[in-house]
Amino acid sequence: MPEAVAGLHRLRARDSRRVRWRNDGGWTTEIARGRVDASSAHDDDFDWRLSIADIESDGPFSPFPGMDRDLVLIAGTGIELDIDEAAPLRLDRRFQQVRFAGEQRVNCRLLAGPTRDFNVIVRRGALVAETVARPLTGSMLLFPRAGTTWFAHVLAGTASARADSGSIEAECGDTLVIGADTGHRVVLDGAGEIVLVRLADANPRALRLQEPASAVPLSALGVVQPEHHG
Repeated sequence: MPEAVAGLHRLRARDSRRVRWRNDGGWTTEIARGRVDASSAHDDDFDWRLSIADIESDGPFSPFPGMDRDLVLIAGTGIELDIDEAAPLRLDRRFQQVRFAGEQRVNCRLLAGPTRDFNVIVRRGALVAETVARPLTGSMLLFPRAGTTWFAHVLAGTASARADSGSIEAECGDTLVIGADTGHRVVLDGAGEIVLVRLADANPRALRLQEPASAVPLSALGVVQPEHHG
């Protein structure tokens, strides 16, 4: 199977970087991260990030000032979140999700054992994200536009993306990246479950994609790969 065709790219599960949390309470598996452009002058080393968190114990979330965050429960019994002074928020149904600001104080309690969550983080004012977890049965159409990139992470089963330039397939744990230069439409097909993420740039231009642990060329997406960050 090809890794990329014009406008389409596959991020393999085996290339993701898995990092233990500093407080030893879980793991982050980083799928992809990047910047809006090379001139971003923020202290953080990304303007957007897609990742999966395996939460093993109660504790606070790390702060990300200036960022907006989407969290989707994808496995486990669930969690309860204390966000600033608001009433506790319980996520106890698979694919239930919450959005909150990265500077908010968030404390997490497990309901009954470890959970796994899908996370999207974007820099406020530069990007907006739309995230949905859903079954994939048959075909659905995506219409990429300038300044927009789609990600389809395969939670179960398989998926494929087909455009005028060709097609590419993904297995469980892989992520399909769909850029704006694929043509008029992209057909997403398969059988299983996906998390679908739409990242839109406030000033349309190609998002700069950085793969944490892969040397696969990204020229097919029309983007430049930033320098690797340790």
